[in-house]
Amino acid sequence: MKHILILLCLCIVPRVYGQAIIFGSITDMDSKAAVDFATVYVEGTSIAAESDVNGDYRLEIPAGQPCVVVVSRIGYSDARAKVPSMAAGAKRYVNVKLAPEQSDMEVVVTESRIEDIGMVREEVRELLTLPSASGNLESVLPSIALGTSSGTGGELSSQYNVRGGNYDENLVYVNDFEIFRPQLIRTGQQEGLSFPNIDLVRDLSFSSGGFESKYGDKLSSVLDISYKRPEEIKGSVGASLLGSSAHIEGSKRLGANAYNKFRYLVGARYKTTRYILGTLDTKGEYLPDFTDVQAYLTYDISRSVQVGLLANYNNSVYNFTPTERSTTLGLVTQALRFTSVFEGGEKDRFTNGTTGLSLTYVPVRERNPLYLKLLASHYSSSEEENFDIIGFYSLAEIETGLGSDDFGNEINVLGVGTQHTYTRNYLFNRIANVAHKGGIELQMSADDSAVTSSHFLQWGGKVQIEQFDDRINEWERLDSAGYSLPIDTERLQLASVLKTENDIDVVKVSAFVQNSYSRKVDDVSDLKVTGGLRVSYRDLSDELLLSPRAQLLFKPLGWSKDVAFKLSGGVYYQQPFYREMRRPDGTVNLNLKSQKSVHLVGGLAYDFKWPSISDKPFKLITEVYYKKLSDVVSYEIDNVRIRYSGENDAAGYVTGLDLRINGEFVPGSESWINISFLRARENILAVQHLEPNSADPENPTEVSDVPRPTDQLMTLAMYFQDYLPNNDRFKMYLNMAIGTGLPFGVKDNNQEFRNPFRFKPYHRVDIGFGFQLWKSDWAKKKPRHPLRFTEAAWLSLEVFNLLEVANVANNTWIKSITNTQFAIPNFLTSRRINLRVKFDF
Repeated sequence: MKHILILLCLCIVPRVYGQAIIFGSITDMDSKAAVDFATVYVEGTSIAAESDVNGDYRLEIPAGQPCVVVVSRIGYSDARAKVPSMAAGAKRYVNVKLAPEQSDMEVVVTESRIEDIGMVREEVRELLTLPSASGNLESVLPSIALGTSSGTGGELSSQYNVRGGNYDENLVYVNDFEIFRPQLIRTGQQEGLSFPNIDLVRDLSFSSGGFESKYGDKLSSVLDISYKRPEEIKGSVGASLLGSSAHIEGSKRLGANAYNKFRYLVGARYKTTRYILGTLDTKGEYLPDFTDVQAYLTYDISRSVQVGLLANYNNSVYNFTPTERSTTLGLVTQALRFTSVFEGGEKDRFTNGTTGLSLTYVPVRERNPLYLKLLASHYSSSEEENFDIIGFYSLAEIETGLGSDDFGNEINVLGVGTQHTYTRNYLFNRIANVAHKGGIELQMSADDSAVTSSHFLQWGGKVQIEQFDDRINEWERLDSAGYSLPIDTERLQLASVLKTENDIDVVKVSAFVQNSYSRKVDDVSDLKVTGGLRVSYRDLSDELLLSPRAQLLFKPLGWSKDVAFKLSGGVYYQQPFYREMRRPDGTVNLNLKSQKSVHLVGGLAYDFKWPSISDKPFKLITEVYYKKLSDVVSYEIDNVRIRYSGENDAAGYVTGLDLRINGEFVPGSESWINISFLRARENILAVQHLEPNSADPENPTEVSDVPRPTDQLMTLAMYFQDYLPNNDRFKMYLNMAIGTGLPFGVKDNNQEFRNPFRFKPYHRVDIGFGFQLWKSDWAKKKPRHPLRFTEAAWLSLEVFNLLEVANVANNTWIKSITNTQFAIPNFLTSRRINLRVKFDF
């Protein structure tokens, strides 16, 4: 509790020690591989550090005086770097390429340019232990990324909202391949395993807005994932009550030269949420079965040319046979009980696969480094929804008076009836694309040795073909007190019917060019200005779009405090995908235009020391932003299902403030905390919106805008790690999420009075306790240990939803014979205990 309170005290002003920090990566000049266990030291002193298995190092050096840093490793020529005087608390990147001793190459030492504070970058090693009910990488994003929340899907979903956008507005890349996902999923319990496999990930970058032109055409965010580049054979096996996973990685020389290396990275995952779904209000037989297998293979043909293959197969099967449900809702003064018994069941299958092939050319050059990359990928999916469920329900008022003989009993039946839903939906989706990207850094000469500058020119182009084959057949029948709704004395009427067939082919072409100008003056300033332009064309709507984007990053080096500033903005378009084009009645709007968002983002990053907490530096990032939205396709969210209007019928804006702080609040364990404040508003262009007037209920108030479905005033997410004093074998992992309620409206009547209600606030705490069973460093002390064949082994006990909070995912809407609608909340999962074991080899 002490550490948690400290973590929340962001107002404390830290002091700065008299040290500066240099850090970066050390790689082999021939193979580009990471060089581990290299010694990095300040010449003439005992100050030293060692690179880790990824070649990364961090070294604290004396502030206020120049020094020489030496990098030494057996088998390599020593590298020396002159580091000018740095202010206390300042940080500088120094990357080193070591030449093998038998090589005639020169050692290369480069200082990286100013860090792009708009991209949050993290390695995943600290995130592997995060207690997560979904088991997906995306579950860590609310804790580490600015302005990100899981939305109504909660802990079961891999979907996430960023700064007032929905999941469809987020870009996801893995090793430069764009990742797609199934379209028909309605609820979090149907979701299986998302594409990124955390066992294979090396690091990730995340931008919450104002991103560069090199990234694609979406409105909200970019998640850019890099998979590992293995050098030695390693592996892992894990299992828990929610599933299992395994992976293997390594490299092998295949060819006459040392650089002819074949690298392999293969992972398999299995998940079943049957155990955790047993806590839902609706009881029955849950049979979810989710599998994912993927591989990333590369071969270095020469020092300059590499070929890579990314392949994935993902299969999600969700079978559910409901039996009964009982939900109590309301207040102390009035409580209602909803009960239902069911017949029928649900069978869903979502199968998809991705294949990507890349060819990378990075020539060895003394100046003006260049890279060229060619990518081709294919994504296909087959999605099936099959359910036929009849629910016989009763809604009654129950006695709440403590002194009444009928306390807790039903005293007034408000409605009884039948709800029959039938669906046979099939969607076949194919996406193929070919892309090229490249870049060259033009290093400029300067008369002053203290000044370094360069232009980094990047370009790219992409052609994408999308095919959709959609077959929709669904209907709903409502019956209240023996009368089918809507009431018709001559024939049976269904509450809703949807039966259409759509075959759509789309061709999209895009290209970009951008230039980043960097200028660094030692001990004075570091500046980076990036300007770019994207051009895109879509044949279906015959749209030609221009998207200019710009970023300005500035870091004063002469200040005593390590602060960097950011200003970015631009025009962002999102070309319609099939789901946006489909109207609620199943027809497709072929003339739908791209949605547009104008971003303006300002922020700063501050690295500081907090002596009373830790000797390691902390980082504070804060950003304010404004997004103007036009040609918006309005939508409503039901659990994780987004139902679009299929029309460019709205406009709006989003504004907010994000703050993130991370560091070692407990020495040796990284922790993160994110706080966001948000206002997301919209208006349907052909509608005069109203809101209830409590003073005069008969005369509602006219308003110019209403909440968007993602309007969430405040969210707080924290991932905190701790361990027992003097014994780091026992660790604790705390994952906490708090968010104010999301808005919603009345089903089929959410236009004038749009989203007037809100779900109750979301708050959830997951906690894990880990015990290290084995570490290879103990081999000399425990030579007969039964786990000595492994590198490390952990046993974890996880408690999901520690406080047993009943968070709401969405509503079930039922009607009485008077056509009055009642919203019955569907709750997310309750408390569950999970055991997990993990072996690393």
